[in-house]
Amino acid sequence: MSKQKKMTSGLAILGVTLIVALISMGAALPASAGGYHRGHEQACTRTSQAAFRACLYEIRDDYWIAVGNCTNLSDRGARWECKNEAIMAWRESGEECSDQYEGRQKVCDALGEAPYDPQIDPADFVNPDEIGDSVEPNPYFPLTAGLVWIYEGGDETITVTSTSETKDILGVKCRVVQDVVEEDGEVIEDTLDWYAQDKDGNVWYFGEIALNFEDGELVDIEGSWTAGVDGAKAGIIMKAHPAVGDVYRQEFFLGDAEDMGEVLSVKASASVPAPGASCDGDCVLTRDWTPLEPDVEEEKSYARGIGPILEVNPETNERLELVAFGFDAP
Repeated sequence: MSKQKKMTSGLAILGVTLIVALISMGAALPASAGGYHRGHEQACTRTSQAAFRACLYEIRDDYWIAVGNCTNLSDRGARWECKNEAIMAWRESGEECSDQYEGRQKVCDALGEAPYDPQIDPADFVNPDEIGDSVEPNPYFPLTAGLVWIYEGGDETITVTSTSETKDILGVKCRVVQDVVEEDGEVIEDTLDWYAQDKDGNVWYFGEIALNFEDGELVDIEGSWTAGVDGAKAGIIMKAHPAVGDVYRQEFFLGDAEDMGEVLSVKASASVPAPGASCDGDCVLTRDWTPLEPDVEEEKSYARGIGPILEVNPETNERLELVAFGFDAP
């Protein structure tokens, strides 16, 4: 057997061994400290474990599909390179699965082990058409129809419009908010978000349909989810009375949408180009993150009567700033 063929065979065996070991590790995770029969005990941790297993099986499938495709390359050297890349991709994905598991466990540490199961009663929510009229809008996330926010940062321009349209989800009448992202003048994402305000003033996030474009062509709807569909659940995007230390789920669609929020300050300051939008000691500052990307987080500033005005990546200091706001924003 040639040296190259031996190397290829060895790498393939190594890949199989690693995959089997990782899957076995996932399968060996305990269902919970006390087992499934103990009901809701450690529900958060058991959710993390289930998602970890799912991640392991997904990368196993990806690996074997890649191996199958590599097998159909007639050039021996190309086959070797292809299978080597498949193993490297597996290793990276395995690390990502572990990082996500650790990220979810940090969520459990913050929120506790109770199941995440918000009880949605349509009677607890206001009619979005009355917000800004007979209903006072949430001061930090107003859903008044007709408001427009324009943000700029780097090569991106984001235009957010609180439309007059509504959508019924789980019996709740939600405000449709359009979010259009342009990069160098070209639309790369056009999203419809669905929000609803409850009678206490909290703003809930019920899902989104995200259209992602490349070179003017629709490529996918990755990131889309709807509360009540396939286990997805609504979360709170902004509380009526945010307090330092508040930690909350903004959305929940396991494996696809798991954004979290934490209130860092209610006396923050921020300066942005939009006239009259900067705040001095009266902004709400949050830290937003997701266990799906545990190394990425954002700090967002919300001004009273306006909403989000600034988003900063604390690691790179990249800023997305509000440049215009109002009913007649350009």
